[in-house]
Amino acid sequence: MNVIIFGATGMVGRGVLRECLLDERVSAVLAVGRAPTGVDHPKLRDIVHANLLDLAPIEEHLPGFDACFFCLGVSSAGMSEKDYRHITYDYTMSVANTLARLSPSMTFVYVSGAGTDAHGRAMWARVKGETENALLALPFQAYMFRPGYIQPMHGITSRTRLYRLAYVASRPLYPLFRLLFPAAVTTTERIGQAMITVAERGAPQRILGPADINAL
Repeated sequence: MNVIIFGATGMVGRGVLRECLLDERVSAVLAVGRAPTGVDHPKLRDIVHANLLDLAPIEEHLPGFDACFFCLGVSSAGMSEKDYRHITYDYTMSVANTLARLSPSMTFVYVSGAGTDAHGRAMWARVKGETENALLALPFQAYMFRPGYIQPMHGITSRTRLYRLAYVASRPLYPLFRLLFPAAVTTTERIGQAMITVAERGAPQRILGPADINAL
């Protein structure tokens, strides 16, 4: 299958990209982002494009893909709801609406978060929930990945300094987390593998938590 990845330079996106390049089920990968991935691989093609609200300049490169793995996201810490919504909802829906028009039979996998709720009290949960609902209303097959704690693997790190420090501190405890809370813990490796599986054969439900991701 041929896949597009948005957000391939972030922690989750890098993990997903790695698994796509390793997996024989994936024939070609197009990574779209503000910066190149820095990865050299015969399967991979980078397109550098900063403005996701205007995909017209690169639209000719987007048709014909079997799946889109949308891994782009930011922390809501210190952000206003307006700014967070602009990145989380507006960017996502601009890409999704374009791809739904160009390839309505594709699979679209969106990285959301545990606790997402369109009617929740937390700002980020509401915005993520509204984004999920809008994606599920589009004509393609959309799946929402709601990971809980994500352990980065294979040298991958978060671009957010606070998260990097937290992962360094928690890394020795990861085996214990996995033992005590298996339904709340996953890894960048498992997320990537699960996305490929969903694109290949679907999943029993459209909203998938950590246990579902690990099972896939």
